[in-house]
Amino acid sequence: MRESTAPIPAHMTAIEITQPGGPEVLMPVQRQTPKPAPGEVLVRVLAAGVNGPDVLQRKGFYAPPAGASDIPGLEIAGEVVALGSEPSRFAIGDKVSALIQGGGYAEYAVVNELTTLQWPEGLSMIEAAALPETFMTVWVNLFQRGQFKPGETLLIHGGASGIGTTATMLGKAFGAAKIITTVRNEPQRQASLALGADLAVNYLQEDFVEAVMKATDGRGADVIVDIIAGDYVGRNFQAAALNGRVVQIGVIKGAAKELDLMPLLTKRLTLIGSTLRVRSPEDKAQIIGELEAQVWPLIQAGKLKPVIFQTFDLAQAREAHELIDSSGHIGKMVLTVQHQG
Repeated sequence: MRESTAPIPAHMTAIEITQPGGPEVLMPVQRQTPKPAPGEVLVRVLAAGVNGPDVLQRKGFYAPPAGASDIPGLEIAGEVVALGSEPSRFAIGDKVSALIQGGGYAEYAVVNELTTLQWPEGLSMIEAAALPETFMTVWVNLFQRGQFKPGETLLIHGGASGIGTTATMLGKAFGAAKIITTVRNEPQRQASLALGADLAVNYLQEDFVEAVMKATDGRGADVIVDIIAGDYVGRNFQAAALNGRVVQIGVIKGAAKELDLMPLLTKRLTLIGSTLRVRSPEDKAQIIGELEAQVWPLIQAGKLKPVIFQTFDLAQAREAHELIDSSGHIGKMVLTVQHQG
């Protein structure tokens, strides 16, 4: 293993989930600083994105894959300080962002080289930390699995979330005919419209099925991206167009307890489910390659970037989770890490 000339501490501060529960179970602790295995790099974390899967893990509903760290956090930005083997794609001192299986809420994290990338030009450290998980999730589900094509109509639930804001921007950039989102308040509605939505439906005041059918002259949405589940599953079938695709990537409202499958049959719909975390490094590298080819140029041109709502110090992970639980945010929360020296 080759290390930075600056000393790497034997122990680090990390955020531990002490037991399944609310934000109060997130506690700063001291852990051994991990060491990179062959094919991995050790990153001195400067910022870490906060995402929905972190919340599910905190609640006890989304266990880390075998061999992954139990520390939450799936995306980071920072500096490479040690290499697990040589030759390597990276050098000591490289500024990188990375998708990881766990361990992001910490001062140091080990990352597979295949899911590590140089910061895209034009992004700040905080923006770089908010990029991998959300952009990769949207790319997989909207474009690869959802088979979105220019000229189609999108319905995006949770339009103010990290997933929702990213899906709106990418849908707009790649030629959606119409983008409809669901939001919970007026600031979120205005923000969603500013990002490219043609219609943002306040789901506390309107029935999104009725709003979608009215906005599409009764046709419905070609692709629906849903992080909600629960009763939204059946209502998505009602809001979908003939041959529509419903992509389920979250279950905030839990199981669909009553479900009429007839619209699934009569409309010839496709219901797609997916997670990103358990995919192999090779699969994730392929996704990164497509993003680098098709999306990074838009980022470098200043046309796209992650939407950041608020930053918190690492020790304030509890406060970040309280905010994400409130559903009052627009875009991403990011934890920043202050190192001594």
